[in-house]
Amino acid sequence: MPSRLVVGAGSTARAIIDAVSDGHGELWVLTDDEHRAETLREDGVSVTVTDEFGRATMRERDIAPVTVAVASDDPSVNVAAAETAAELFPDAFRLCYTGYGATDSQRDRLDAVADRLVDPEAVLTERLRESVGEPGSRIRNLRGVLRDIDGHLAVVTHDNPDPDAIASAVALGELAARAGCEVSLCYYGDISHQENRAFVNLLEYDLVNLDADDAAALETYDGFALVDHSRPGVNDQLPEDLPIDIVIDHHPPRLPVEARYVDLRSGVGATSTLLVDYFERLGVELPEHIATGLLFGIRVDTKDFRREVSAEDFLAAAQLVERADMDALQRIENPSVSGETLSIIGRAIDNREEEGSVLLSCVGELSDRDALAQAADRLLDLEGIHATMVYGVLDGTIFVSARARGADIDLGEALRDAFGQIGSAGGHADMAGAQIALGVLDGVDDREEPLHSIVKSVVNDRFLDVVQSRSHRLLGRIDGRTEFGLDEYVKRLRPADDNERS
Repeated sequence: MPSRLVVGAGSTARAIIDAVSDGHGELWVLTDDEHRAETLREDGVSVTVTDEFGRATMRERDIAPVTVAVASDDPSVNVAAAETAAELFPDAFRLCYTGYGATDSQRDRLDAVADRLVDPEAVLTERLRESVGEPGSRIRNLRGVLRDIDGHLAVVTHDNPDPDAIASAVALGELAARAGCEVSLCYYGDISHQENRAFVNLLEYDLVNLDADDAAALETYDGFALVDHSRPGVNDQLPEDLPIDIVIDHHPPRLPVEARYVDLRSGVGATSTLLVDYFERLGVELPEHIATGLLFGIRVDTKDFRREVSAEDFLAAAQLVERADMDALQRIENPSVSGETLSIIGRAIDNREEEGSVLLSCVGELSDRDALAQAADRLLDLEGIHATMVYGVLDGTIFVSARARGADIDLGEALRDAFGQIGSAGGHADMAGAQIALGVLDGVDDREEPLHSIVKSVVNDRFLDVVQSRSHRLLGRIDGRTEFGLDEYVKRLRPADDNERS
């Protein structure tokens, strides 16, 4: 039976493993990461955990692989493993990954034994050139797409937009209007956070609230641009197959992004920073209301320049300060707080549970989903807490907001791993969110346990499982926590004799 050998279990190796795990032959993985090994074993993959990738290890099993993929993150490990594989399995096809930071000598040695060599730094450079080009060509490409639309452009933010998304949409809309487009600034969901409402009202932004049930309304637009997110149908309610003309975002994508023009720069802290760059390179003076919005968007997304901030964010803010209405910013940042927001924060405090330095809190039913983020921020101030997750239910959907501080975990990736299979999730390393449709959980009336308890069990267990696999420092050891999957919880919704009726 044909067999495949993969050395490594990092993100690149895992992508290879996923691609070849088709059941048509034996797959064997060598890795030094015990946690990733456990995950792979759960998926039915044969794994050997070792720090040595030499002859003895590769001869541990009597196989002659038809393909060998060497894809650890360490260039020195890749060189040694690739050369050993070439000696032991000369007839195998060898795919070799350099890893980051490989020297010229290491690349040459890998190239000498590889049938195909993958250099991530070269690939990244080429992809950037292809997608956005150099600054000058980036501007020309954007202008070309805008002029080619020659009609009504919908600039769409993510659902329930934050200041960075709103300000970026307003700024891109201004550039599109200057290129001759009729522009509508669109969003799905609500703008319920009191700061965000004050932001839109004080700066008099004209936004269109789209109705997810009115698909025909989209036919009035000749083009679509996405800001602060990158894929239709993911964190917005557009059709997943909708052709997109423009994407401008600072979040790293998990899947390829398809659009006529794509600008993804995850090295900056806010999409607003990218829009400042466009105005500067085009030589267009920023109107006061747009400069004010972009400055607020940068400040909010970088948490006042303390979170994932870059030199570009500081430079953009310095330009904006000269044009922004600072009095309006002060009024935006000190809005009145609704009683419902305070109530949700209070419930989050009362319902909190701690697992190591992770705090979780289910607030139950809610009417203001933006209060979850405020609650997650507040709870992060508790002594000994390095990560928080607060969630509640609104209109048949579980909304999750998570925050981290100095934690050995990427919250965006953690939430995608925990909830990506049953909902949508993403964000930054220290600020992320998720949405999970209740589905069958919301539709069963004869459950033995209250819906609140089922939701709490599913969400907590999924998140803690991921955190535990990614960071023992955060969670430590968990004792007494029931281990059930989502399917098991669905079964537990029904009485014991329900199987007879089904």
